[in-house]
Amino acid sequence: MEVTLAPPLLFVCALAFIYAHIAMHLITPTPLQDLLLDPATHPRGQPHLSAASGLVRSGAWLYLVADDEHHLGLLPAGAAVLQHLPQAPLVQLHRILPGDLPAEPKARKKRKPDLEALALLPASPAHPSGALLALGSGSKPNRQRGVVIALDATGRPDGAAQVVDLSALYAPLRSEFADLNIEGAFIGNDCLHLLQRGNKGDARNACISYPLAPLLAWLAGTRTEPPAPLRTTQFDLGTVDGVPLGFTDGAALPNGEGWLFSAVAENTDDSYADGECVASAIGWVGADGVLERMAPLQGAPKVEGIALAGDRLLMVTDADDPERASRLLLIALA
Repeated sequence: MEVTLAPPLLFVCALAFIYAHIAMHLITPTPLQDLLLDPATHPRGQPHLSAASGLVRSGAWLYLVADDEHHLGLLPAGAAVLQHLPQAPLVQLHRILPGDLPAEPKARKKRKPDLEALALLPASPAHPSGALLALGSGSKPNRQRGVVIALDATGRPDGAAQVVDLSALYAPLRSEFADLNIEGAFIGNDCLHLLQRGNKGDARNACISYPLAPLLAWLAGTRTEPPAPLRTTQFDLGTVDGVPLGFTDGAALPNGEGWLFSAVAENTDDSYADGECVASAIGWVGADGVLERMAPLQGAPKVEGIALAGDRLLMVTDADDPERASRLLLIALA
């Protein structure tokens, strides 16, 4: 496996410098809607999603996972979503894991699957209309599950979800990152890219790239072992007030032009404990794998999922509070 260190962004070694000296480059996200749902459809009667952690756009739908739920969220990706309209649609829930999690916060946190990343898989012999892949963070033994959700020709979930044991995929990564925390995933250039998130205990961020064809074969059960990573590229995203920024999600740019990422500076020493979000940012990585630029987000929303919609970037937040709804935000990239 090739391990490389992305060249540092020389003029942006730390976002603290951006905030202090070039605040004109702050990006102000546009709030589109809270992620509300019909409480009758939620296992605990909750009227919203509160821990959105991954976002994918495919055709007429936005898909999202929440790290403390057993359901996939679906939202129509029409005008009512992509514009700030007064009557926004409700999130629809689609079960992808059996059973219900405890309501008590500590017990729920201990048992949750921690699905932090969501990627759109292309059409394959196993899934002719494509599929979604949700991945656990790997931060604890019970967080090493993935879920494959087949899609039909209309882009809706098709049939029962397939649960996949990711421990064999994550084992080599754990030898490199003792505090493994996979927070983002995306497909680009015939590879699946996983994003390892750094923290105060280990500030290394990394993009781990796998060849797509053998990875899809392993997920489909026609290959016994997952492929080894092609390469691991480490990134230094800088710090804000002594708190390192860490990857939370990624999205491939069209035509192989590179990829975008979201990052937050969460004041925590490890991948398990939550902490205050002191800053957040969007970054651009070129086709050559070099970090080109970063821009801080006004108000430091804890963005945990991103998806491209033309020349706009959709983002979802994790409030780290079950009483508060996650939000859908938008920024213009042009």
